[in-house]
Amino acid sequence: MYYDEKPREACGLFAVHQHADAARLCYFGLYALQHRGQESAGIAVVQDDRIVAHKGMGLVADVFKKHHMDQLTGENAIGHVRYSTTGSSILTNAQPFLVHHRKRSYAVGHNGNIVNAYELRKELEETGSIFQTTMDSEIFIHLFIKNLKLGFDPALVESVKRLKGAFSFVMLTSSGEVVGLKDPNGFRPLCLGKLNGNYVLASESCALDLVEADFVRELDPGEIVIISEDGVRSIQTVQHPRKSFCIFEFIYFARPDSTFFGKNVYLTRKDHGRRLAREAPVEADFVMPFPDSGVYAAIGYSQESKIPFEMAMIRNHYVGRTFIQPSQSMRDFGVRVKLNPVRELLKGRDIIIIEDSIIRGTTAKTRIKALRELGVKKIHMRVSGPPHRFPCHYGIDFSTKGELIAARMSVEELRQYLGLDSLHYLSIKGLLESTGVEKAEDNFCKACFDGCYPVTFDDAISKDCLERP
Repeated sequence: MYYDEKPREACGLFAVHQHADAARLCYFGLYALQHRGQESAGIAVVQDDRIVAHKGMGLVADVFKKHHMDQLTGENAIGHVRYSTTGSSILTNAQPFLVHHRKRSYAVGHNGNIVNAYELRKELEETGSIFQTTMDSEIFIHLFIKNLKLGFDPALVESVKRLKGAFSFVMLTSSGEVVGLKDPNGFRPLCLGKLNGNYVLASESCALDLVEADFVRELDPGEIVIISEDGVRSIQTVQHPRKSFCIFEFIYFARPDSTFFGKNVYLTRKDHGRRLAREAPVEADFVMPFPDSGVYAAIGYSQESKIPFEMAMIRNHYVGRTFIQPSQSMRDFGVRVKLNPVRELLKGRDIIIIEDSIIRGTTAKTRIKALRELGVKKIHMRVSGPPHRFPCHYGIDFSTKGELIAARMSVEELRQYLGLDSLHYLSIKGLLESTGVEKAEDNFCKACFDGCYPVTFDDAISKDCLERP
């Protein structure tokens, strides 16, 4: 939506094995993961040695009604919420993706972006594959089916070996296996949980909390877990020597009640703010965020700087996807629908705004102009991550450099453009250290900040991180 320029998340995955109410657990798991994708939702479940599914466009609560859930009976299920980075936002591309092959059915859900999708799709089509969608997710299932002659486990391994990029998958078979896998770099999150002796998979641990499952562990990069009646078995495929977990999960994507690397996202974002206060101190009357971005970093900045924290902008939580868009002549009105200032608190004050990112700059410029018109004296902005100067090719929707305002302007030029009294970003070093993750430099992808792409997608414009000076 034009009044929200934040990066769009990739997708959310959830899977349940051998639970009497598997589809309903999936429903609640997807509800917890709704922030990861709002375009479509779907659940697939095993019924009498076949897989049935229901999926639709929109939010989880809009797609699934009581009569849908009553029909999705079975003990094994996978679910998916989607934001498209590859493939159009249409019902055909909603997931889980379901296929039938030799009296068996398979359903798959995907989070990420396969960077060699074009080459693989061309190869598969030349050998007879017929594609039903424009999603790169479908490529995986075609590779898997072609490799099944090797056996179930080898088919999974060989298929993963052919894929390049950032991907986590959950897969369901009509014989009841639930499969989870991560790419060799570990870009996208996927964790294993346990509920009354049964296993679940989820993109984030917050989904495990909602269904009251115990967190077991995160899947390792390049790991395949196969959950069957015999329990859980793990297969380790090729693993990259350096992990490349998307650091933007900590900054923005993940829910603050989730945990990665044993580190809580809420507390990590507070530490980003604390480090930002040390790197870029400034005097002001109070610290404030634009809800909901930057809230937790703003708390950390306030606590470290001893400057009071205020919620000087109030968010309307009822602006959803079905909100009727204002006309072009009502653009400013559209911005105010989402956020409204506390005028009495702001007038005549010096303020520090904490943001988690500035991507295109249009929304920030509009908001800062509105604050000036309210009589705010000085406006300082602090950003709890480094400038986004490089496009992401691993599943985040700023895939061209032209979309990124920090790629076209210096920090000083951006300060002037936005109408700020000062502007500072958290340094890459400060960001890594404030995660609290041991050897953070070797665990995260930060290509959108430094242009160091862990997986090559075009030799003419990228280099492997291990080869980069």
